[in-house]
Amino acid sequence: MKHRIAIAALLAVTVTTAFCHAADPRYPDWPCTQAKVPEISLAAVWAGPPLDDVAGKWKDNPNVSTLVARLAARRIPLEEAQKAITEYLNGAADKTASGKLLFSGLFESLNAQRSQVMNGLERVTRKQREAADKIRADTLALQALQGETPRDQTKVDELGNQLVWQTRIFEDRRNVIKFVCEVPTAIDQRLFALGRTIQQEIE
Repeated sequence: MKHRIAIAALLAVTVTTAFCHAADPRYPDWPCTQAKVPEISLAAVWAGPPLDDVAGKWKDNPNVSTLVARLAARRIPLEEAQKAITEYLNGAADKTASGKLLFSGLFESLNAQRSQVMNGLERVTRKQREAADKIRADTLALQALQGETPRDQTKVDELGNQLVWQTRIFEDRRNVIKFVCEVPTAIDQRLFALGRTIQQEIE
């Protein structure tokens, strides 16, 4: 048990010191090594005809809105999504108009999806900061308990066990953050690839 408590204290120190400040002071809660880009730039993913005249109108077309929801789902393989685009546009009376409407919907939907992911990352970062503070405080409390004479071993054991779990949860969250940090980039890449497919079909 003493060995376990010592490990907990060591992990607590490692965890809290490893919880570094954000790289970009403009976004103090952004946890990723990738730079935070709040929104996808239309010019970065679309080189087709202007979309000003179709903005928001995709929601009024049941076929387009259904297809947008399907294509925006990351569980759908990219190749399958691209094939669905080709089939849809090949059957459209006006390829250009349909393609613009479809991409407008994808741009709006994937940007919203991306924002949700990024907001979630920042919420978790705030929780991690609070958890790090709690771990640090409990580590100091544990050290104080261990230095008391006589020592209350029951309290020492309880706080030691608590630190073990707190540290484990902190580390699990940190691993999840690393994985989720890749998602905004994946969304960018998906939108670019789908946009390119649409452009190729309407050229």
